[in-house]
Amino acid sequence: MESATETASETRSELMTTLSNHVPDPRLITAYAERRDGPLHRVNPWTKLGVVGTLVLAVTVVDALAVLAGLYAATLAVYGIAGLPYRRLILWYSLPMLFIVSVAGPLAFLEPGTPVLGALATPVGEVSITWQGAALFVELTCRSLTVVTFALTASMTTKYNDIAYLLGRVFPAPIDQVALLTYRFTFVMLETLEDLVKSSLARGANLSEFWLNRQLYARILGMTMLTAIERSERLVTSMEARGYDGDITVYGDVHRPPAHETAVVVLMFGMVVGYALVITYEVTPI
Repeated sequence: MESATETASETRSELMTTLSNHVPDPRLITAYAERRDGPLHRVNPWTKLGVVGTLVLAVTVVDALAVLAGLYAATLAVYGIAGLPYRRLILWYSLPMLFIVSVAGPLAFLEPGTPVLGALATPVGEVSITWQGAALFVELTCRSLTVVTFALTASMTTKYNDIAYLLGRVFPAPIDQVALLTYRFTFVMLETLEDLVKSSLARGANLSEFWLNRQLYARILGMTMLTAIERSERLVTSMEARGYDGDITVYGDVHRPPAHETAVVVLMFGMVVGYALVITYEVTPI
């Protein structure tokens, strides 16, 4: 009996690892936030939210590749200082990199300039990657990965109650309720997906090769969505039976950040605004 339980536990652990390889697993993120205690865990959540907003503004207004690369390097350094695993981060880059390649990849070919390795003849004409196009691709990569990396860093070092409190304070109703319910229902989606994967493996399926088993993957994904919709309907019915009236009460409180953290965020914001005015928009100071 114990061996069967251990085998089932090992199988579940392997499935969790497989699912977490290329998609951020909210259970793993929550585990890092609740059970670890690194330098960034002790930073006020309001401060982290302010840094996220400042970074989004920075990657929007900054157009110099060197500055964007510096921001990305600094974000990676903060991720390491927080005691978070780089190997997991590299695997989680699969999803944003897919978006970057699909959007920025064609732009690298369409950007005029000096070809890197010469032109490639195609039925529609010559196509080439230029140095300017490659630089544009790197810029867009740095912009995206900077925000993604720090967003993961903040979520992996902030407890769920604090995140729920911030969502309730920052977003108006009913957006805050949608965000809270979406986060909680993500765990239900993952459990449903794991059950379907386990049942497929128990019937002898081989999920190691994606392309060879693409039809099975499609069926698993479709069943996951259908099952999740059905469970969500039952969840709403049960919540309404328990008196849910459109407002999830969040018990907790996040105090104001200390003065030195506030000063750091204000300084970062001022530097970004100053760069935008002087460098990007070339506003001459009086």
